[in-house]
Amino acid sequence: MHRFSLIFIVLLAGAFSVCGQAPRHYVCYRTTGATPDWQNIPWTADFVDIEGAVKPVPLYRTRVKMQWDDQNLYVLAELEEPHIQARLRQRDTIIFHDNDFEVFIDPDGDTHQYYEIEINALNTVMDLFMVKPYRNGGQAMLNWDTKGLRTAVQINGTLNNPTDKDTSWTVEMAIPFKALSFYSRRTVPAEGGIWRINFSRVQWQFEIQDGMYTKRPRTPEYNWVWSPQGIINMHAPEHWGYLQFSVQRPTAFSEPPTTAAMNELWDIYYRQKQYWEQHKCYAKDTNALGINSVAVIEGTTLQFSASIREAGFITIINQEGKITSRHE
Repeated sequence: MHRFSLIFIVLLAGAFSVCGQAPRHYVCYRTTGATPDWQNIPWTADFVDIEGAVKPVPLYRTRVKMQWDDQNLYVLAELEEPHIQARLRQRDTIIFHDNDFEVFIDPDGDTHQYYEIEINALNTVMDLFMVKPYRNGGQAMLNWDTKGLRTAVQINGTLNNPTDKDTSWTVEMAIPFKALSFYSRRTVPAEGGIWRINFSRVQWQFEIQDGMYTKRPRTPEYNWVWSPQGIINMHAPEHWGYLQFSVQRPTAFSEPPTTAAMNELWDIYYRQKQYWEQHKCYAKDTNALGINSVAVIEGTTLQFSASIREAGFITIINQEGKITSRHE
């Protein structure tokens, strides 16, 4: 089980407030044909380091396009790479031991019941389902498969050849909405619907020795992402970007009306975890957490909930970081 330490909680609280920017957003247009037509679809902003602007710009460019129809979410990723390499060929091996591309999807944005798909340059897939994040005791369900998933990889260069320089590799995915209904009702986006999503690229540092690629010993990998997390942890879904579905073109992104309330409740969540480490119980009001907030808190030794009523919604978070909003 992954447990919180006081230091980690403080880092998380700081990361949430000083990540450097609001989560990125992308308007995903409905395809008008039987298959996606990428020609007139905009790219996302280039990927950045997972920790955001405090780290250097990535060495190689990574960017994504998306479209959708009634059946699938379509993803096209382009990864610049002068040395394209991959070793792992068996499905559901730990693909990020190779350089890889990863997709994280939380359709309802509550940070629970979310999905991860990883792929390497050999088109080997690892996919999993998380009931809740690792920090809250979640375990990866690796026996879950994205049923009906279609993937393709194109190599612009030569794979596993250290003697030349390559250009890039691209990934295409058709992710069935039906597969993303594993834990709940059927998940199909509607006009204006907003999901939480993020993308990650794991890039190892290597050397060429005796005509072979060799990872540099005791050297961590790079983690480049679309929407910066602020911490080296993709399993903090509250930092993921926003994906807004649209039929009409062009469409401007509309921030969810509960964004401010959610941000305030996440601050309370991290402060509550820190409070529990110190007092072995949760605070019962915001004054005990050192903040002035309109949130209403109920806390016991093992549980808490905090809620904010605003703009016709009630937004609630609990001790496991599950956050929900509903019209009142």
